[in-house]
Amino acid sequence: MIKGLSIANVWVLDHDRAKAFYTEKLGLEVRSDVVMGEGGMRWLTVGAKDQPDVEITLMVPGPPALDPESAEALKTLIAKGVLGAGVFGTDDIHADYAAMKARGVEFLQEPVERPYGTEAIFRDDSGTWFSFTQRRDQIEPELGWPC
Repeated sequence: MIKGLSIANVWVLDHDRAKAFYTEKLGLEVRSDVVMGEGGMRWLTVGAKDQPDVEITLMVPGPPALDPESAEALKTLIAKGVLGAGVFGTDDIHADYAAMKARGVEFLQEPVERPYGTEAIFRDDSGTWFSFTQRRDQIEPELGWPC
């Protein structure tokens, strides 16, 4: 039986740039950074310090996961900024938004009140966008989740 999600994939255009972005600008920690065999695939994962059971694989499109034609098509979509990869949660969106913005994170939307909480939207260094959300139950616990 499935116990939960442990690793999620985010497509990036460059491992080293992505590693710097996710660790230095978002504050995640490196969990794995290894090359599998000589000339093999780089396995680079990051995660939030307070969530040790979940990792994000920063994956450059290419073999063995994708054939060359598919890899190039995916790289084009990533660079266009049309792919969303998920939601990062916070318990203080306004302070974290200000800190991330000061570290150079590109925000497409500043924090806005939504029915489910307060949400900002940012892009990573490759172009993939993420929701950055403080859930309503963390702002107004008496309302519960979902609202």
